[in-house]
Amino acid sequence: MAGFKTHLTVSTLMGAGYGSAAYWFYDVSPPTCVLAGGLCAVSGMLPDIDSDSGRPLRESIAFAAAIVPMMLIDRLGRFNLAPETLILTGAFIYLAIRFGAAALIKKLTVHRGMFHSLPAAAVFGGIAFLLASGDNVYLRYYKAGGVVLGYLSHLLLDEFYSIEWYRGRLRLKKSFGTAVKILGHGVLPNLAAYGALLLVVMAVIREPGWMPQQNKQSQDKQYASQSDSTGGPSDGTDGNQEEHGTLMEALKSEFGDPTSWLK
Repeated sequence: MAGFKTHLTVSTLMGAGYGSAAYWFYDVSPPTCVLAGGLCAVSGMLPDIDSDSGRPLRESIAFAAAIVPMMLIDRLGRFNLAPETLILTGAFIYLAIRFGAAALIKKLTVHRGMFHSLPAAAVFGGIAFLLASGDNVYLRYYKAGGVVLGYLSHLLLDEFYSIEWYRGRLRLKKSFGTAVKILGHGVLPNLAAYGALLLVVMAVIREPGWMPQQNKQSQDKQYASQSDSTGGPSDGTDGNQEEHGTLMEALKSEFGDPTSWLK
């Protein structure tokens, strides 16, 4: 099978092409392209987090623990949390991923299990979509697509390395078909994989409409609380428009129409 460096090299090259294509053909901003390409590169390690060697798990968990809290900053900020709460939440997420997720994966998974499957690729893509920030849903799909692309590159490379040239003819190894699959051997792993896929799909479908609504409700509460304390609109929208109109009327009555000065 392909080694760690091979997987990472291939997914990095695909990530570079993925980001460059969006920049040149669709005018996507460079930071977004770099982020999507980087996610593609790192996702080339994800299927092997159930590996016995430990290196893919260690590297993937360390990256996820660092990047997930940063990707959630915009999302958490929409709930009007205090800065201290944001810091504590980010620290909790880091510790939960760095130690809790790593321990669970080591205990509950086996190599070439359901992490090497198409449902797992879809689950990680959906999680990436939910973590991605921004109001542009299509850019979030683009970032999630980078994760799926990197994940699939690993699976396809494993299947490619399961074909060997032996005594003048091609021969399939016993590992052939264990990477790109839709079902595993055990009932519980299959139920867990498709249960997670169902939850992620439901969240992806509902989230684009729910988050803007949550954001609007948070803004309405903030405006209402500020209005109660000041006795008027604090967002500067309606209040400023009314004040601006009254000021312009007063200036016109005092000085006349300013456009007439140029005549």
